[in-house]
Amino acid sequence: MDTIDKLKENVEIIFPENGLKEKLEQSDKNGKKLIIKLGFDPTAPDLHLGHAVVLKKVKQFQDLGHQVVILVGDFTAEIGDPTGKNKSRKPLSNEEVLLNAETYIAQLSKIIDVNKSKIVFNSEWLDKLSFSEIIQILSKVTVAQLMHRNDFNKRFSENTPIGMHELVYPILQGFDSIRVNCDIEMGGTDQLFNCTMGRQLQQTYGMNPQTVMCMPLLKGLDGKEKMSKTLNNIIGLTDEPNDMFGKTMSIPDTLITEFLDMTTDFSAEEKEDLKARLANGENPMNLKKLIARNIITQYHNKEEAEQAEDFFTNQFQNKKFEEKVFEPVLLESIDSENGNISLIDLCFHLKNDLSKSAIRRLIESGAVQINNKKITDSYINLQLEKETKIKVGKRNFYELK
Repeated sequence: MDTIDKLKENVEIIFPENGLKEKLEQSDKNGKKLIIKLGFDPTAPDLHLGHAVVLKKVKQFQDLGHQVVILVGDFTAEIGDPTGKNKSRKPLSNEEVLLNAETYIAQLSKIIDVNKSKIVFNSEWLDKLSFSEIIQILSKVTVAQLMHRNDFNKRFSENTPIGMHELVYPILQGFDSIRVNCDIEMGGTDQLFNCTMGRQLQQTYGMNPQTVMCMPLLKGLDGKEKMSKTLNNIIGLTDEPNDMFGKTMSIPDTLITEFLDMTTDFSAEEKEDLKARLANGENPMNLKKLIARNIITQYHNKEEAEQAEDFFTNQFQNKKFEEKVFEPVLLESIDSENGNISLIDLCFHLKNDLSKSAIRRLIESGAVQINNKKITDSYINLQLEKETKIKVGKRNFYELK
């Protein structure tokens, strides 16, 4: 597979269609490395496998010697990016943004070489713009052009409010491409509009417009929605090996091919062989184990991947409920009224990374057990007693002490 085919692998959109080829040819002709921009607004502190899809493609450019620019949207995060879900995103405080950005950058090193990357914050230039300069930038874009963004158009037709700050957001993101002199901007398919705005603005400023490359959006553990921390359907890059393995094993069988293509680093030949094995009727669990081991080896190491598989086999395949490894929980650590507590509050204490609405759904779906008895009434109250054994979801076991 030649260089350009390798760079096109798994890419869903290249705009314009011949843009990547032209940029690479210009780079070879001029002897000048391309500037590859990847921007993110630090709206949450954790990266997951969905982010890794784009980061791995950026890494390919970096390995070819091109200059990667990680653009931290600290200014735009304080404005709030349109979410694509018919409402605006809540703006963050400066302290939240900087804390999230610091965590992001540390996690980027799991995939790209941060030391060889240029990291910039768009507040460096957006904070310094005068109001008249902002108006001049906004004058380069028409309302009709902004309304080509699907969620804007949909919300307008449904009389759902659209904040003026949301309309300004993609223009500011586009202006970032001018300031970093971007050649290729990377992102997910949900960023296509914002990325093409950068290309449009570069043209109005007489620059050679950037090529846009968009990667597909990885579905989350539910098999339906894109991987998102908000939806609690993620495998985080910093998850512990046992959690990574267990979560990967929980994906629907329909996601196996997608995970093979987008989350593993198997060779193209290995991927095709594994897909053929699936098509020929091999037990999907076998393939999920291979995927899980591969993922953990990437973000931890081979030894921990093997240990995680052993843990999964012993914890979830070989043992009955009574033989599971239960995490001890002290009764006095639980806030209750004379030992009486609702099942939702108890599960929330045990799994406070879940919302109470998510816990209610787990209970009603039969994913919560007390002393090996499935409880589906989310409104039930319990009397706390020592040696009570509780299962929450597929992989979480607790015993009251």
